[in-house]
Amino acid sequence: MEASHRIQINDTTLRDGEQAPGVVFTLAEKVAIARELAETGVDEIEAGTPAMGDEEVEGIAAIVGQNLRPRVTAWCRLNEADVDAALRAGVKHVNISAPMSRLQMRVKLKAEPDEVASRVTRVIGYARDKGLEVALGGEDSSRADLRDIGLIAGAAAKLGVFRFRFADTLGLLDPFSTYEYIKRLRDETDLPVEFHGHNDLGLATANTLAAIRAGASHASVTVLGLGERAGNAPLEEIAVALPRTADARSGVDPTRLMRLCELVAHASRDSIPRAKPIVGADIFTHESGIHVAGLLTDVRTYQGLDPALLGRSHKVVIGKHSGLAAVRSVCAAIGLDLDHPTAAAVLSRVKAIAKMTKTLVPDARVRRVAREEIARRQGEEAGANARVQPEMRLQP
Repeated sequence: MEASHRIQINDTTLRDGEQAPGVVFTLAEKVAIARELAETGVDEIEAGTPAMGDEEVEGIAAIVGQNLRPRVTAWCRLNEADVDAALRAGVKHVNISAPMSRLQMRVKLKAEPDEVASRVTRVIGYARDKGLEVALGGEDSSRADLRDIGLIAGAAAKLGVFRFRFADTLGLLDPFSTYEYIKRLRDETDLPVEFHGHNDLGLATANTLAAIRAGASHASVTVLGLGERAGNAPLEEIAVALPRTADARSGVDPTRLMRLCELVAHASRDSIPRAKPIVGADIFTHESGIHVAGLLTDVRTYQGLDPALLGRSHKVVIGKHSGLAAVRSVCAAIGLDLDHPTAAAVLSRVKAIAKMTKTLVPDARVRRVAREEIARRQGEEAGANARVQPEMRLQP
């Protein structure tokens, strides 16, 4: 049964993702990532921060010039100069960010909530007068008083902003508090809510899904969770988890996720961890003898996510924890049918190899061991027959 409602996937890999320490995307890489995001099916691409300078403006403009299907936005601080920089980049949509917690209001703007609301009215009014569509970003929303958010978001709503971004800027929430925050926020504003979660406690994915269950209609994500400190909610995890955990769906094509993640990993000069959910090399790989025996009977025994959804397949590998079923399966793939004693002998040898090398045993080596065991057993049988034959000739 199809999930009941559609969630917007807003990707900020080219903005928040590039803020990860040491990550720098070239202009060509930015355009390539944007094009691949569009092909994968995201709804919005936050392409950068124009106030960073002419080079950043050029990169955002190059993405705008691709005429991609997703909405292309620029991130702005709460001032007119940032809006002017966004206009030079050629975007039609901007995210204008304002601090929501009183701590950040006082540190960053030397202001109180009513003063921030007044400044939001002024800057967003300026952007709207320039013909821009505006989303209000709520920095540090998770440490804010929801009444302050209501005051500031209400001022923005009067100017026709199309969304409010609730940002867990420091990654402090858990799924339970996230759900309660978003539920209560729906009472403070009629604006559509986007949840932007950081992963400092390892909960960005869970928090984003909880926010969606509570009524958020937009998920702010990055490819591979790339971002400042511990990163953000990973696009690939949210897209695949939505229909399974939040009764929701997105426009993302799961079969394109591997290619997208590999592109971003290469551009960020990093590798995808082998156990990374959704796109890691090992997530459909099975070694344990108990697991493999079950999988060979019915893959659903130990595989809850169908790898075909992602254009992948499961894989059986041989190592210290393997069992007879795995050894027989690897050998049967090339027509080597092992009886129980031979399979047991092969398994004993390959386990010894795995312990000695502290790694998996390649299929080719398993099969070589199998052929050696078959030959050894055939030799033993031939020797036994040779000893029996002379005795038979002496009989009258």
